[in-house]
Order: sequence, then C-alpha cells, then structure tokens
Amino acid sequence: MSYNVSPVGFVRSCFKEKVAIPRQPQLAPAARGVLELVAPFDGGEAVQGLEQVSHVWLLFLFHQALEDKPRLKVRPPRLGGNTSMGVFATRATHRPNGIGQSVVKLDKVEPGRLWISGIDLLDGTPVLDIKPYVPYADIVDTATNDIASGAPQLIPVQWLKTALQQAQGHAQRLGEPLVELIDQCLAQDPRPAYQTPGPEREYGAQFWDVDVRWHYPEAGVICVLEVLPAG
Repeated sequence: MSYNVSPVGFVRSCFKEKVAIPRQPQLAPAARGVLELVAPFDGGEAVQGLEQVSHVWLLFLFHQALEDKPRLKVRPPRLGGNTSMGVFATRATHRPNGIGQSVVKLDKVEPGRLWISGIDLLDGTPVLDIKPYVPYADIVDTATNDIASGAPQLIPVQWLKTALQQAQGHAQRLGEPLVELIDQCLAQDPRPAYQTPGPEREYGAQFWDVDVRWHYPEAGVICVLEVLPAG
C-alpha cells in the first residue's frame, strides 16, 4: 500500500548546499531560516496558537537524497563513513521514504511564515508537517544512545583578519549572525571524518549568499581564509 503526501511549506535556509550543515539540529543556534507555508496553510489559521510554543518538530523530505531503491544499511558520518549499520539505527539522510525530523526553535510566527533557528535544513527543503515540541512528553530523562552518546567534539576555528572583516561586513548587510554561524558550523569539522587534509587543501561552502573557504593549518584546527560574495 502506498500513500501520497504533499508539503505544507518550504524552508528558506542559510544553508545553500549540503556541505557544513550541522549533522543534528540545535548544534548551531545561529543557523536561521524561514518556513514559508503554502495554500491552504498560509492564511494564518493553521498557525494560530503557535506563538505560545518555543520549539517545533518539523517532518521533512531529504529532497536531494531521494532514492528509488531503499537502503537496508548505511555508513553514518558520525562513525567516520567507514562503518556500516542498519538504516533504522541511524539518522542518515538515506531513508526508506526520504523522511527526516528536526526540532527547531520558533523565533517568530506570522501568517504564512515561521521564523526558525537552530536548523539543520537545506534551502528548499519541503516540510510535510509541523508539530509543537512538548517538553514533558518529548524529554526522556533515561534515554540512551551508545552510537551517539554526546555532541560532536568541537575544534578551534581561527580567522584570517581579512576574512573576519569580510564576514562582519556581510553580516551587517544580511542582518544575520554570519560570523557566529560560520564559527558554529566549522567547529563541528564538516569534512569527511576519514580525510586527513594537509594545510594546502582548501574547503568551501555557501552560507546565505556568500562563499566561505577554509583550510586546516594543523591537525584539529580550522582557519577561515575568505568570505566572498557567491558566484
């Protein structure tokens, strides 16, 4: 038996590509976006009451990772990308029906729009449903997960002076905490865990409308090289 679902809205996100997106929500509080609702959910009635809620669950589609043939085992990035596990033991993006879930902070509610932060969602993500976060039911004090027992270990992020000045200028133009966003995302070390890059290798990702480039001047340290307009 099959079922058809339709998005209730789409996310306009600070993340324009998959590189450097946090692997879980809430790891980068400066990661912000807007959930733009579609008809018939965009008139205000569907979000009435949400102003009393601090966080919401979003059920969404990994729209750039949809596959015709479901995977039974995956290689989660958290384990270095080299260890294979059953798909239902992980939160890998390769899901049987492409469905993901994230709990995000609800910053502002408007008719047809939800302003959200702490997101881990790619720009254009289709959202299937929105549910209020209920602390007394959603927090399980005795819960354990031996696969991912704690948040990723953060590494130091350094900045070239010119790169920091560039980021500060773009932050002022965008009205967004761009420096904090870059710091929080890069500190989680977005490169594949199996790579050990030398200082000559550069990496890049787009945040909002700027391209950020960085390298690893020494093991366990990131240095931001430049923050320039995308394109």
